[in-house]
Amino acid sequence: MLKKFLNLKTILISFSLLVVIGVIIWQGVNYQGNPDPTAKDITPGAAIINTAILIFREGLEAILVLSAIISGLVRKKQDNYWKPISAGAGVSFLATIATWFIVVGIISSVNASELHIQAATGILAVIVLCIIMNWFFHKIYWQGWINLHNRKKQKITGNNGESVAKSTFWSLFLLGLTSVYREGFEVVLFLQNLRLKVGSDVILQGALIGLALTMIVGVLTFLAHRRLPYKKMLVFTGGLLVVVLAVMVGETVQEMQLAGWISTTTINVHFPDWMGVWFCIFPTVETLLAQVIAVIYVLGSYFAARYLTKRKAMKRQTQAVS
Repeated sequence: MLKKFLNLKTILISFSLLVVIGVIIWQGVNYQGNPDPTAKDITPGAAIINTAILIFREGLEAILVLSAIISGLVRKKQDNYWKPISAGAGVSFLATIATWFIVVGIISSVNASELHIQAATGILAVIVLCIIMNWFFHKIYWQGWINLHNRKKQKITGNNGESVAKSTFWSLFLLGLTSVYREGFEVVLFLQNLRLKVGSDVILQGALIGLALTMIVGVLTFLAHRRLPYKKMLVFTGGLLVVVLAVMVGETVQEMQLAGWISTTTINVHFPDWMGVWFCIFPTVETLLAQVIAVIYVLGSYFAARYLTKRKAMKRQTQAVS
């Protein structure tokens, strides 16, 4: 137990250090180490961190699914089975990049003001992030989605010892493709709102950091054959995403107010400018209420999922005793 705790602590410390180092490097290159905290709109640094956290989070989920699918094949030394799955996962990365440019092209072709487009993409980003942060959804995802892929894998690889037929190869290829592309598609949708605010270059920097962290975990998992505490890591990155969600909700609601989509009800409280710049906390009823609801939604689904899990475990123990 102590060993697992120390391993998790090491992972969390290493991740935090990488984030801090990335921010320091970004500050040194772009602002000579002294960014302006009173600048308007979301800062490039915040956008980089948000992008990196999201991609790393989704990357962890993709690795979790792939490791569940491939682990049994590797133990049985069925190289002819896991290779097409890995090839499909690789192609899904290229498909995600292609999807990015397609979505960018669609948004660019929309004949609407920039403020309305940002508000619309902001709503889309919040919806995607709420789905990602729903712990009931992920409970179903981890169990149902992984079990579904494993059942497909067992059905396809039913003929033990025989070479992989052409149809079997493509079935396994599609298995790897769909298991990863789903995560990539979510990332593409979420990042469009940030792209409109800070540009593609800033998003690329955050994406490279997130991919680097994902590759480190992937190498440790598939090459070093290390078993990492994925769920604990997902909970940790989920905590970071709660902050990202609150920022995105506050910013999106403000854009909807500026676009005239919803009303603006100010409160007689002064917030420092940096709270609006860094955390999108504004003195309006609509923004604050939306942020509170979003955080309660995420935390509520998390603790409710934990409660049901413990309740089911206690029920099984009671049945075993009786």
